[in-house]
Amino acid sequence: MAAQLTIGQLARIVGVNVQTIRYYERLNLLDPSTRRPSGYRLYGQEQERRLRFIKKAQALGFTLREIAELLALRVASSFCRSDIEEKAAKKLMQVKRKIDDLQILARVLKDLIRACRAGKSIGRCPILMSLEKETNADTKERTKG
Repeated sequence: MAAQLTIGQLARIVGVNVQTIRYYERLNLLDPSTRRPSGYRLYGQEQERRLRFIKKAQALGFTLREIAELLALRVASSFCRSDIEEKAAKKLMQVKRKIDDLQILARVLKDLIRACRAGKSIGRCPILMSLEKETNADTKERTKG
């Protein structure tokens, strides 16, 4: 039988906090392989692989909900690569939209910094004025409720 790790040992090996592992257990993303008679959780190689999978998927930008779906596909008997490909393509589109949004934000910030350097007084700081300015979306949201 493979070596069994305590929750603290598993956390150290993978580089996460013990509370992270407990949180993943509450979300049914990870389960101990067994428990000691004292109730201590024990984890094996499969749980270590699963935890590393979760962390790598998070690093790629997948949400815990999306990770749960990927994990379900990973163990499903009707495993289909096209399902995973579809989820990856959807995530790619989200990433591309986020990149577009960040590029727009970078341009706006660059313009605000340029305006700031133009020497306007702090009372008329273009950055502060821009942040205080109410947008059409803000008005619509406020009047909806």
